[in-house]
Amino acid sequence: MLSHHTRRMANVASRHRTLVPRAGMQYAVASSSDILATSNVIMARRPMVNSTSPKTSSILPSADLDLHHDSTLAHAPPSQMCFSDSASAHGSKSTFELVRAIGVFNVCRLSFIVKHAEGLLGLSTKVLGSSITNTVVKHTFFKHFCAGEDSADMKPVIDMLQQNNIGPILDYAAESEGSEDDETPGDVEGIYTLPESNQPARVYDYKSESECDRHVETFKKCIHSVRDVSPTSGFAALKVTALGNPKLLERMSTMIVEVKALFSKFDENGSGLISREAFVRCTRHHFHVDEANLTWLLKLLDPDNTDVIDYISFAQMLSPYTLPSFTLKCKDVGPLALATPSDEEVVLMKKMSERLHLLAEEAASCGTKLLIDAEHNKYQPAIDNLAYELQQKYNAKDRTHRPVIFNTYQCYLKDTSERVATDLRRSERFGFHFAAKLVRGAYMVHERARAKEMKCPSPIHDTAESTHRCYDDVVELLLRHRSQHGPGLEIMIATHNQESIEKAVDVMTELGLGPNDACAHFAQLYGMSDNLTFTLGNHGYNAFKYLPYGEVDEVVPYLLRRAQENGDMLSNVGTEVTLLQEQLQKRYSFE
Repeated sequence: MLSHHTRRMANVASRHRTLVPRAGMQYAVASSSDILATSNVIMARRPMVNSTSPKTSSILPSADLDLHHDSTLAHAPPSQMCFSDSASAHGSKSTFELVRAIGVFNVCRLSFIVKHAEGLLGLSTKVLGSSITNTVVKHTFFKHFCAGEDSADMKPVIDMLQQNNIGPILDYAAESEGSEDDETPGDVEGIYTLPESNQPARVYDYKSESECDRHVETFKKCIHSVRDVSPTSGFAALKVTALGNPKLLERMSTMIVEVKALFSKFDENGSGLISREAFVRCTRHHFHVDEANLTWLLKLLDPDNTDVIDYISFAQMLSPYTLPSFTLKCKDVGPLALATPSDEEVVLMKKMSERLHLLAEEAASCGTKLLIDAEHNKYQPAIDNLAYELQQKYNAKDRTHRPVIFNTYQCYLKDTSERVATDLRRSERFGFHFAAKLVRGAYMVHERARAKEMKCPSPIHDTAESTHRCYDDVVELLLRHRSQHGPGLEIMIATHNQESIEKAVDVMTELGLGPNDACAHFAQLYGMSDNLTFTLGNHGYNAFKYLPYGEVDEVVPYLLRRAQENGDMLSNVGTEVTLLQEQLQKRYSFE
C-alpha cells in the first residue's frame, strides 16, 4: 500500500500544473496531464513523414490580423483545395511582375550568387555607384520581397492582399543590430560590472544601450504603421536582441539554465516535485540559511501547505532579477554562483524589460499584436523568459479576450514539444492566453557548429523528417487544446511546407474548427509561396503575408541576411517558377 506521504505527493502532483527541467530540455511536464496524453496519442498515431515530402523550412513571422472574410467565400474541404492553380496564385500580377518574379527566382536558385551577394553588391556599388546599384535592387529584389519604403508606399500592396482576403504582417526591416560578437573597445566609455565570486569584470558600452533606446522608436514606428494600414487589428514583429545587449541576453540565459540545474539537484527522485523535507535538507546543504529564512522560503514556495514545491514556484523565486540575493549565501562557488548577475547587470536587464513593456503597452493601445522572434539558442531562454513576462500581463484573461503577445517556437529544436506543452500549462496556471508562432527554424548551421565548438550535443533534430514530425505534432496538439478548452489560444502556422498546411487544415476540419476560426493563422513570406497564401485566403482561411519594409539602402542588409538564412529554400523554388511560367504562357497563348 502507498504511504500517506506518497499518496499526498501523488494527489498534489495531479493538482499542480508543474514544469520541471529535464536533461537536454529547457522544460518538461512533471505530472501526467491531458496535454501530454493528447501529445502521446498524436505521437503514437503520427505516420513517419515521407522522405519525398517538401523539405522547405520557414523562419517567417506570422500574425493574427482578424480579417473579416466574405461570408460568401467557398469553404472547400481540404481535399478540394488546389495549391497548383497558377491563376489563383499569380492571376493578380501584371505581366511585368510575372517576368520580374521569374528572373528573381532564377537568380536566387544560383547558390554562388546568394552566398556572395554581399560582396557582389559591394563591387557594384564601387563600380557603378550606390545610386545605380540601389535603383536596380529597388526595382528587382526589393520590389519582389518587400512591401515598400513607408506606409504610403505599402498601401497598394496591402490593398491588393486584402482584396484577396490576405492580411499584412509588418516588419520594419531597417534596424541595425550590430555584431553580437563585437568586443567593446578599450577607449569606449561603458557600464562596468563587478560580479561576485571573483568573476572577470564585463563592460556594456553606452553605444549599445543608446542603440537599444533608438530601436524602441523604430519598433514604435512599426506598431504605428500597422495601426495605419490595418486600423482594427494588426501585427508587428519584434527582435529582442535589438532591445538588449546580446551578451547580456546570453548571460541571462545562463542564469535560467543554472536555476533549472539546481532544481534538478533538489528533485532527488526525479518526480518533478520537491517535498518540504527535501527542500530544507538541500537548501541547508548548498546555502548558509537560518530557520527564519527557511520558514519564509517555505511559505513563499508552498503557501497552501501541500508539502511539495514545483518548478514553476522555484523558478519564480530564483528569477534573474532576484538571483543575487540567494547566491550571496552559497556555501561553494559553483555554476549558479558564477552565473549570478552583478548589480549593474540587474539594472541593465530591468531596462531591457522596460523597453519591452513600453512597446507592449503601445501595441495594446493601438490594437496591434506583437510577435517575439526566436533567435539563437544561446539567447532563447532569456527571450522566452521575457516573452512569458509580457504574456502574463498583456495576455491576461481578465484584461483581454484575445492575446497580444506571441512567442515563437522553432520546431527543429529537440526540446520544442516539451516547451510548448509546459508553456501551455503555465498559461493555464497563471490565467493568460497562450499564443505562439510556429516555425521550423532559422539557424541550423549556426547551432550545429556552436554545439560542435562547445563539445555538447546538437540541440537540432538529426533529420528533416524529425523536424517535420515535430512541427505537425505541435500544431495538432494546440488545435486539439483549442477544440477542448474553447477560444483564447491562438497559433500562427508560419510555414512554406504545403504538407504541413494540409495536415493542419485536415485537423481543423476533423475538430469542427471553421476556416476563419481565430485560433489558426497561416503565413508565408511576401514574394514566395503565393500558391499557398492566395489559395488559403480565397477559401476563407486566415491567411497572411509577412511584409518587410523600409528604405532600400537600409533594408539591403536585411535582405542579404534573409537570403542566406533561407538559402536552401530559395534554391528549391522550381514549383514557384513553373506556376509563374504557366500563368505567363496562358496570357500569350493563341490556342
